[in-house]
Amino acid sequence: MKILFYLHHPAHFHLFRNVIDNLKKAHHKIIVLATNKDILEELLVKQGVEHKFVIRTGRKNTKLSMAIRLFKQDFHLLKCCLKKKPDLLVGTSAANAHVGKLLNIPSILLNEDDIQVVPAVGRLAYPYTKVILTPNTCNVGKFTQKTCTYSGYHELAYLHPNNFIPKIDIAKKYISLEKPYFILRLAKLGAHHDKDINGISDEIAKSLIDLLSQFGSVYITSERRLIGSFEPFRIQINPIDMHHVMAYAKIYIGDSQTMAAEAGVLGVPFIRFNDFVGRISYLDELENKYQLGFGIKTSEEEKLLSTIKELLKITNLKELYQERRQKMLSEKIDYAAFLTWFISNYPYSVDTMKKTPDYQYKFK
Repeated sequence: MKILFYLHHPAHFHLFRNVIDNLKKAHHKIIVLATNKDILEELLVKQGVEHKFVIRTGRKNTKLSMAIRLFKQDFHLLKCCLKKKPDLLVGTSAANAHVGKLLNIPSILLNEDDIQVVPAVGRLAYPYTKVILTPNTCNVGKFTQKTCTYSGYHELAYLHPNNFIPKIDIAKKYISLEKPYFILRLAKLGAHHDKDINGISDEIAKSLIDLLSQFGSVYITSERRLIGSFEPFRIQINPIDMHHVMAYAKIYIGDSQTMAAEAGVLGVPFIRFNDFVGRISYLDELENKYQLGFGIKTSEEEKLLSTIKELLKITNLKELYQERRQKMLSEKIDYAAFLTWFISNYPYSVDTMKKTPDYQYKFK
């Protein structure tokens, strides 16, 4: 089978890289189409993933610019499909749904955000895609009939222990392990669904640095420009190695959704500080059911600092969170293995999941 993956965010590189490798080993023909979003192309190049058709897109998020961007994505994907003639489209983009519908190519759309968080996906993608694949916590609104659900998270496609073992030698290339360290992530929050969403301000970041520096080293990874006093805390990490560094951190604090979930599935206590708190089901599950982290709204700055102080009082913090991680893993699947099977066996995999939802647990 000839399968086209469309990637338009660095997180999608991690989501699909093991799946792509697995499918290649099974002798499927793989085509990768990618945008130039942030470090996505850099990741593809460093890992030697062939991606001949790269879509260059703008960064403005006005309604007009987003419409133009989507039109360009549809157009480039259409050209690619007419030339390469794939049998199946896989990704998270509305472009897959549009072009697949137009050319009668089935598309599998992956999403882990609830429809109320990404309403544009519900309007522009869900009506046209063939299959929606989501965690069983995710709300897809009226589109349940075309949805297959599983017990897992996107992050378990690359951070499940079947697929990732942290290496201390890699972490040591970037940081000293002689004392505890904390990772502070400052995101841009510039995507279309981030409108009117706040995160960690410079003032709050300073309070966090002042507090955490009393207990260890503070390392900042940032998508946005830092003020001068924060620069000594900035750390440059090869994106391929980021999860090795994260795995040995004492606490992760940030306003990024994906990195919070990554910390959680690694068993690193996370604190997510933004206005998405309480609105994203899979993160709510990590925080409330498995107690792997905390979601704190931006109106609760004092709670942010007090939560960190309480975590720092726990003497067996690492052991406690690793136990919670094992509990989570015992109930979740290896998403890369499941997704490989689902794609390889499409469309029979859809019938299997509809008739026998527990079949997924074969991939634990």
